[in-house]
Amino acid sequence: MSATLAASGEERSGLFAHFSRDFTASIVVFLVAMPLCMGIAIASGVPPEKGLVTGIIGGIVVGAFAGSPLQVSGPAAGLAVIVFEFVRENGLEALGPVLLLAGVLQLVAGALKLGGLFRAISPAVVHGMLAGIGALIVIGQFHILFDAKPLSSGIENMAMMPARVLGLDFSDVAATELALALGLLTIGIMIGWEKMRPKSMSLVPGALLGVVAATAIAWGMNLDVARIQVPQSIGAAFALPTSMEWFAPLASPALIVAALAIAFIASAETLLSAAAVDRMHDGVRTKYDKELSAQGVGNLLCGLVGALPMTGVIVRSSANVQAGARTRLSTIMHGTWILGFVALLPWLLAEVPMAALGGVLVVTGWKLVSLKHVRHLFNAHGILPAAVWAVTFILVVTTDLLTGVLVGLALTVVELLPHVRHLRLKVDEHDGEEENRLELEGAATFLGLTRLNAALERQPAGRPVHLDLGKVKAMDHTTAETLSEWIHRRRQSGHSDRVTGDASILRPLPVAT
Repeated sequence: MSATLAASGEERSGLFAHFSRDFTASIVVFLVAMPLCMGIAIASGVPPEKGLVTGIIGGIVVGAFAGSPLQVSGPAAGLAVIVFEFVRENGLEALGPVLLLAGVLQLVAGALKLGGLFRAISPAVVHGMLAGIGALIVIGQFHILFDAKPLSSGIENMAMMPARVLGLDFSDVAATELALALGLLTIGIMIGWEKMRPKSMSLVPGALLGVVAATAIAWGMNLDVARIQVPQSIGAAFALPTSMEWFAPLASPALIVAALAIAFIASAETLLSAAAVDRMHDGVRTKYDKELSAQGVGNLLCGLVGALPMTGVIVRSSANVQAGARTRLSTIMHGTWILGFVALLPWLLAEVPMAALGGVLVVTGWKLVSLKHVRHLFNAHGILPAAVWAVTFILVVTTDLLTGVLVGLALTVVELLPHVRHLRLKVDEHDGEEENRLELEGAATFLGLTRLNAALERQPAGRPVHLDLGKVKAMDHTTAETLSEWIHRRRQSGHSDRVTGDASILRPLPVAT
């Protein structure tokens, strides 16, 4: 027991070792998170306080147990579309039990150490999915800018866009025109601040400035525009189950499939975000299975209290790292600030115009539609990965998210067909006098990526590594992207690693010293 107490004491000492940096970073993340939590809830078709509750749980609970200490968890734009469609078809009351089941699935996946499998998902599929989600958010939130509600599908929302614009009448300015002006003001401030903000204020989020400006104008001029609806007390935002009937939706096979989809997408987005966060700092690396389990706990709790699903989120996580956070204390404190704000100042949140949050989500969604990634895929890996991205993107926008992801994953199998006789990947590790040699043999594809990632992570930090690809017969874009990121991260840390092998295999990798 004394050993346990000593260990916990060391953990507490470590947690508060960088208190001043973590405290400052937590304020920055809180300011970034507030408008995003509410905006994503509105984009999901649920009351804004549901997003705030998810942010609170993601900060305080998941932050305390996460396998990625500097990653911030909360409601994610990547799930907004699937939640919107789910709530429209099944009602908000069905979301809780389905989300609880999704959390249980994540917990089981973490316990079975399946975190590495999600890292083998094709980057073309993931980024195509995120781009499609971003496009749907922009198309849906376009209507929020006009003080109107989004329609039931991306196609219908696109079809109604011309009517919204043609319906404007600036000779008789009313709620529609005023809301649009506030939304455009928010967008303009966000874009302008990103381009022109001084270095001394680089951590001040443009989303916060845009929302504050729009809110101040709407309040000062008493404008007749729609505002967000918030509960008078934080307790009203937590809707605990009151009877066993609450679990009834889990008897429906369709809703069980929805839980699987939420668990899969949330896990993939979380672990990809965690990998991106690892590239931003030189601190503790992510423990993927632990992160998966922590997300499961968070989503289970979000289901019990009727909140939104959560993932690890890259915007808030990058803000956390850039603000100088050193430990998980920053993430925990940001959740505490959200709780305090909602508990003490609900009247202030009730003054925020819906159109201002719509503007925040338009900019957020547009950033997800990154053509830079598909250009990179085409230039580095050829037409097939770029086509996988494009098909996934188009299907997410025109049909639904799950169809787009499943078709995209099926298309990645096409890369395996020419090498079906050599799909087994052998990974040998050799300890030399001056360097470690990591030798790969066979086809380096996503099928062997879990084993390869484990070997890469075992390589010592203070010793050069020779990555020998001379016996690799083929390499898919998923493995090439993984190796490129690993090599880049090692070289950024000052390692003199080298990569050898066939020129056609090495072409997409940063092999130059």
